[in-house]
Amino acid sequence: MTAVGDELPPLSVQVTRKDLVRYAGAALDFNPIHWNEPFAKEVGLPDVIAHGMLTMALAGRLVTQWVGDPGKILQYGVRFTRPVVVPNDDKGATVELSGKVRAINEDGTAKIDITAKFEGKTVLGKAQALLRLS
Repeated sequence: MTAVGDELPPLSVQVTRKDLVRYAGAALDFNPIHWNEPFAKEVGLPDVIAHGMLTMALAGRLVTQWVGDPGKILQYGVRFTRPVVVPNDDKGATVELSGKVRAINEDGTAKIDITAKFEGKTVLGKAQALLRLS
């Protein structure tokens, strides 16, 4: 039985530049900040960064793996607070994901708070999902 305060199993995901290329192709988002290091630095970024929507999708994976059925997610939203900088190597960047049951409602839904971190700093703010438990 799910209870308020229950923690979702943590998830650690490596994001490489190859992943960014694959995601760009799937999302049709070819913004050079996601693949062109000189351009990213020219516009003030420390290096190439992961797509915000890719980071959001990774956080969503935490919830879908826990609940077992993506169709049970009724609402999901985040605010993008900090980029995930992806170095040009085989290791890439590590995104650490965790979640906790914030509330269980009388209608059988639960609100989940999600935390996404890169290098110990939060990269998504107000990341929350509302899902059907039954």
